[in-house]
Amino acid sequence: MADLTKDSPFPARFLGWMNERFPFSHGILFFILYATAVTAGRLSTNPETIEFGLREVIGFLPAWCFFLMLRVFDEHKDYELDCQNYPDRVLQSGLITLGHLKVAGGFAIATQFAGSLWLDQGFGLITYWWLATFAYSLLMAKEFFIGEWLEKRLTLYAVSHMVVMPIAMMWFAQIGAGASMLTPEVGLLAGLSFLSGGSFEVTRKLRGPEEERDEVQSYTQVMGIKGSTTFIFVLLMGSAGVQAGLLHWIFQGAPAFWWYLLLLIGPAIALITLVKFAKEPSAKTRKANEGSVSLAMLLSYVVVVSAIIAKAGITWA
Repeated sequence: MADLTKDSPFPARFLGWMNERFPFSHGILFFILYATAVTAGRLSTNPETIEFGLREVIGFLPAWCFFLMLRVFDEHKDYELDCQNYPDRVLQSGLITLGHLKVAGGFAIATQFAGSLWLDQGFGLITYWWLATFAYSLLMAKEFFIGEWLEKRLTLYAVSHMVVMPIAMMWFAQIGAGASMLTPEVGLLAGLSFLSGGSFEVTRKLRGPEEERDEVQSYTQVMGIKGSTTFIFVLLMGSAGVQAGLLHWIFQGAPAFWWYLLLLIGPAIALITLVKFAKEPSAKTRKANEGSVSLAMLLSYVVVVSAIIAKAGITWA
């Protein structure tokens, strides 16, 4: 990014923004989220075998575009504040503009809509779930028309913005189920996405004492250092509880004991860095939290999708 100027080719400047705000490496997590939901949706309609083929691979493009759309919405929503706090970013320094991001957002929205119609072979359940996801995303972009009031209530703000992920997970699951109705148990995925995503949302808004700014709220300001780290761990353990419920559904009863040990690995790793941050709060220990909680979130989905594969198998269709 340091080598970019306003005279650099536009693709290079846009890629600079992507690397800074929406790196392709995030696609690994997005694909695991998507694959978990798709296989769970397929399991709910055909518990004997799971097929994963070109249709599902193509379906990941609309899913990836959903996350791109959210990033574009956030860049517009937070633009003025980011200009004050992060003037060196690609967007804030004028290397690309909000107009460029509007084009990217329009492409992302069109791809989601067209992809849902294609997967439905018309207008069906997949498209209905996408419409629900898109409608809630628009409300988020407008901060529910109460932005000034909501921004003063950090926890409520986070909860209101995390609801979109459970809806999106049901959209992804419906891609797996196709024209069939999802069973109620798939709704546990919505709970998993809310709790695991919530743990990361809180983690990324922790601050070491030297990082705190009066104009930028953090959970360490609102809850205190011990309160915020305890809250994160509670969310991670809640996530583990939901994973246990999913395992009981997948295996149609209690799984082997070692599956329970697997779902506790992520929270255990995160607990180590959270305790260290609580004892020695700093930018360095805060970054360690982000890494460990991200890993815990990733593992929560890996455990579920691994259980589905272990139970029903998976074939390339």
